[in-house]
Amino acid sequence: MNDTKRKTKEIVAEQLDLLMKQNPHLGTQMKLAKKTGIGQTTIGRIRRGEVNATAENLRAIADAFSVTVGFLYGEETIHGIHMDADGPAEAPLPPEVKPGYSGPPPDKVGQLPLISWVRAGNWSETIDNFAPGDAEEWIPCPFKHSRHAFILQVVGKSMYNPGGERSYNDGDYIAVDPCREAQNGSLVVVRLDDDNTATFKQLLIEPNGERMLMALNPSWPNRIMHVNANATICGVVIGKWTKEA
Repeated sequence: MNDTKRKTKEIVAEQLDLLMKQNPHLGTQMKLAKKTGIGQTTIGRIRRGEVNATAENLRAIADAFSVTVGFLYGEETIHGIHMDADGPAEAPLPPEVKPGYSGPPPDKVGQLPLISWVRAGNWSETIDNFAPGDAEEWIPCPFKHSRHAFILQVVGKSMYNPGGERSYNDGDYIAVDPCREAQNGSLVVVRLDDDNTATFKQLLIEPNGERMLMALNPSWPNRIMHVNANATICGVVIGKWTKEA
């Protein structure tokens, strides 16, 4: 009996963690608490597998993510999404698009929107309101990505390091996925507190948790920037390519 309860808690915790990572607009305990009316502490304990969620809380969580309670129990899958070792990736959509779907329109599946750096800075807040006309262009993406991913065109030389393993020149295209987890060394797009425009840098995390952003260009002035806890990571760079003229 105890073993069954433990397994149920773990399954619900894993499914909730998956949903929160795949849906940045509900990706924090605060956002999900506001949406569901469940306390932040309770959501945290459910996500960590510390408690069995009540039927009422399970229903509220399922409704918030537009899934069934069966999905939270691991009995069903989300249509159109599958996971692999590289993280969430898109499966082909059916002709009809489910209400609330925030990915590409049916004729744009397999492509990602090219957006401005200003819009990228507000992407996590506006992701559900994105419309096909908001994109400057739709570009085929060769990398596996979630439905919330987008494309930016690199501006400037701060990430240009031709002698290094990673180098991003002015004009290169980068695919950015807000559903990927940023780790020490990840290349990220970040919005700083005092600026609505996003910036592209490498994330460095010290053992004490202090975060810094570093330009890859070794000659860049003020190459390393310390950031506080309120800086928002808009997404992790999952690949780049150069568009031929």
